[in-house]
Amino acid sequence: MINVSMYRSQGHLSGFEISGHAESGPYGHDLVCAAVSAVSFGAVNAIISLCDIEPDITQGGEGGYLQVKLPLQIEQEALTKAQLLLEGMLVSLQSIENEYHEYIKITNM
Repeated sequence: MINVSMYRSQGHLSGFEISGHAESGPYGHDLVCAAVSAVSFGAVNAIISLCDIEPDITQGGEGGYLQVKLPLQIEQEALTKAQLLLEGMLVSLQSIENEYHEYIKITNM
């Protein structure tokens, strides 16, 4: 099971944590895992590229762990863009969860 925790601070997304493996198919052919990876890494890359900020990123666990936190000191315009990108990521992950709820669970913290 993939567990996604979305971090909120004062009602705004400030980061996320993804852990676990979907195990919805054989290694290398797990579509749920691939989708979650593509959506999350795409969002992180967009935040770095489009917002010109470097989030705090922690990876590990044989590819089964990703934690991303926005820096505390960000200009308002960059923060607004980053939060919109995180909200878009959340919508995409919720779409995956709606279809494959036995393999992914999203919680808000």
